[in-house]
This record gives sequence, C-alpha cells and structure tokens, in this order.
Amino acid sequence: MSDATAKPAAPLDEVMLAMDVVDTLRHRQDLVTRELDGSAREGQLIERLREIYRQQGIEVPDHILKEGVEALAESRFAYDPPAPGLNTTLARLYVGRKTWGRPVLLALGALLVLSVGYFGIYRPFQAGQEHRSQVELTEGLPAQMDALYNTIFEETKVQQAVVQAEALVNRGKAFAAEGNRPGAEGIVEDLTALRDKLRQEYVVRVVNRSDEQSGFWTFPEINTDATNYYLVVEAIDPDGKALSLPILNEETGETEVVAQWGQRVPEAVYNAVAADKRDDGIIQTNEVGLKSDGFLDVQYQMPVLDGAVTRW
Repeated sequence: MSDATAKPAAPLDEVMLAMDVVDTLRHRQDLVTRELDGSAREGQLIERLREIYRQQGIEVPDHILKEGVEALAESRFAYDPPAPGLNTTLARLYVGRKTWGRPVLLALGALLVLSVGYFGIYRPFQAGQEHRSQVELTEGLPAQMDALYNTIFEETKVQQAVVQAEALVNRGKAFAAEGNRPGAEGIVEDLTALRDKLRQEYVVRVVNRSDEQSGFWTFPEINTDATNYYLVVEAIDPDGKALSLPILNEETGETEVVAQWGQRVPEAVYNAVAADKRDDGIIQTNEVGLKSDGFLDVQYQMPVLDGAVTRW
C-alpha cells in the first residue's frame, strides 16, 4: 500500500484515550450491561461516558468515545490468554526461569556429581573388588592350600597328617571351584590348625600342687555300677607355660578349649598316683605323656584309657 492511500496513524494521545475508555467500560461492567444489553442506543452510552469524563474534568471527543465503545465490542485492547499447549508451557517455563532455574541447576549439578561418583568411582571400585575377590577365590585360596599342604608334608613325622591334609586340600579346591568362599576359607583354617598342631611341643603332666586336685573318680550315668578314674592333667610347653587345648568331653560330646582336663586312666594307675602324692605331698612320677614336634598325638608314658572330661 502506498503512502497516498494508507490510512494515517492515530496520534498516541487518542489511542491512549480510547484505551482508557475501554478500561472504564470494563470497570463499569454494570453500565455496559445496562446500556448495551438493553434497548438504549449507542448514542446514549456515549453520552453517559461523556458525562463520566466531564465529572473528572476531562473532555473526550465523540469519535474517541465511539472508538472506545467499538473497541470494547471488538475486544480490542483486551488480552486473551494463549490456548494450553506445549509451546505455551515452554514459554511460561522460560518466563519463570528465575524462579525455578537455580533449584533445577542445583539439582542437575547434584545429579551430575552423584552420577560421576557412582559410575566413575564407585562402580569401577566395586568391579575391581569383585574381580580381586574372584581371583583370590580361584587362585589365592588354592595357592594357600597348596603351600600349607607342602609345609605339612615336609614337617610331619606321621603319614596320618599327610592323609588328612590331602583330603582337606581336595575339599577346599572343590569349594573354590564352586564359588563357595566360606567353605574354602574354612579349609584354609583347618589346614592352618593341622600345621600348628604338628608344630606343638608340650608335656602332659598331672597337676602337682598341694592346693589343687590331682585326680577324682565318678560313676558314669550310663552304668552306675562302674567307676571311672581320672587324673587332672595340664599341657606344659618347653618354656613352662600352660597351654589351652581342645578336649572332647566324653560325657557331653562337646569339645572345649581348656587349660586342665580329666584324663581317664585305669584304677591301678589312679591308685599309684594317689599313693605317690600321699607319700610326701609331691607326685614324683607326674608325666603322663609327651607331644613332640611333627606328631599329631601325645605319646603316653603311662597307661591311659580313651576318654576325658572338662568339668568335674
């Protein structure tokens, strides 16, 4: 459209007056309803508006009043909110970014730190731990078993220890192959205990102190007509230290680690030791047996019977 035919733009003050008229009509909704929805003509509404402005000391030209009435009818100078939708939602989020932006950025930062920590540090560390654990189970523990077996084989003086160690190693390696870590670790403990037992050295002696009991006898519960005789004994190492040993209690069937126990002996042996102590208060022959390096069992120097008790 050329400049000659284009409609000249309305002055800014007239536009502002028209907007004010519309705003007045909106705030005087009772006037709009009464005049527009009734039978009165448009001129009567304009006259009413002119009176309102005149009371405020403002002279508004008729064409401005008429334009304001028309603008109200056409919904000009009115804001219609956009229809709901994705674009509207995104626009509102963008406009309100100062409200939600900082918390969201902090949350994203925390999530990033957690992700880096979990996937970049914790997961690789855990995977490394699992790998090392698997290597120890499949290689480390079997290697420990072999090393303990070789030590037992070299240090033992009895074939019984070799047979026991070989059986333990076979079971332990089967556990390792199955992924049974507790079972494999238990076998390593058993082999270690077998090795330590071979290395032990001590003398089994009758307790030979005036203030302590050296022997006793009991009636077994399963046969009250019989009498069991026991010598109270202890294990003394080469340094003179009393050892605590695992002893199977024949009355309860339980193994207990004790420093003293009752070793069952024939009645004749019990009587001989009792007579020895009554003679001068000291048992001259008080060594019951000897446990030497490389052996599993005690080599008894006086007759004993199978069976021991840990309480009396």
